[in-house]
Amino acid sequence: MRTGVPERPLQIEHADLSLLGNREENQDRVAIAIDDDAAFLAVVDGMGGHADGARAAEVAVRTMVTEFWEASRPLFDPEGFLHLTIGRAHEAVVAIGQGLPPEIRPRATCAVCIVQGSNAYWAHVGDSRIYLLRGGRLLERTRDHSHVELLLRAGRITERQAQDHPMRNYVECCIGGDPTLPEMSLGGRRALLSGDVLLLCSDGLWAGLKDEQIAALGQNGGHSLREGLAELGARAVHNTAPFADNTTAAAARWLGP
Repeated sequence: MRTGVPERPLQIEHADLSLLGNREENQDRVAIAIDDDAAFLAVVDGMGGHADGARAAEVAVRTMVTEFWEASRPLFDPEGFLHLTIGRAHEAVVAIGQGLPPEIRPRATCAVCIVQGSNAYWAHVGDSRIYLLRGGRLLERTRDHSHVELLLRAGRITERQAQDHPMRNYVECCIGGDPTLPEMSLGGRRALLSGDVLLLCSDGLWAGLKDEQIAALGQNGGHSLREGLAELGARAVHNTAPFADNTTAAAARWLGP
């Protein structure tokens, strides 16, 4: 039960998109759930090299959104909530693959974020990413659970080489498949300033864009967040045509004091 003077309701602008690209099926899913106390954003990328990637993404995102609505808000432990929620999504995707050979069990990558008060908390598995943008600059982004990212961190390839590496789509971990809980990266607490933009996206978006193009979404110009996100999505698909992947993103601009 809340006591005292009520806090100002959460003030954010938000937008999402999910484009087919040049694929026959969209295996990505996106969700944004908001109330006065917190916002939950999720992007899930069904892995097309496995059976039922679309179903994996659908089951995962539905499980996580349900967890958010069933939790008491504001969340007492946002990071703990994210860890538990990804774990529940993983279990749900594993369940739909029971009885199937390991190589064709449904799998997915995901990026999730909580905005609460003047703070953001995020987590991801695989190569779905979260970007924190401020004033048209890229302040921070998550590091992929991928073979190419490991090479990059070891200094064996450059950022430029990573963009065109033949194993750039090889993911080291994911939700679904093996029952063992996958590696997940938790971002900790990030204090937000008014105008900051959080962008969650599948690799179909970031693979077709340069960092400075993505960072432009964080500019406080005349365009709405929805217009800016639509422009980014269209550019990513155009830049990677005729092999454009499903291109999915969720964005939130914090409008606090």
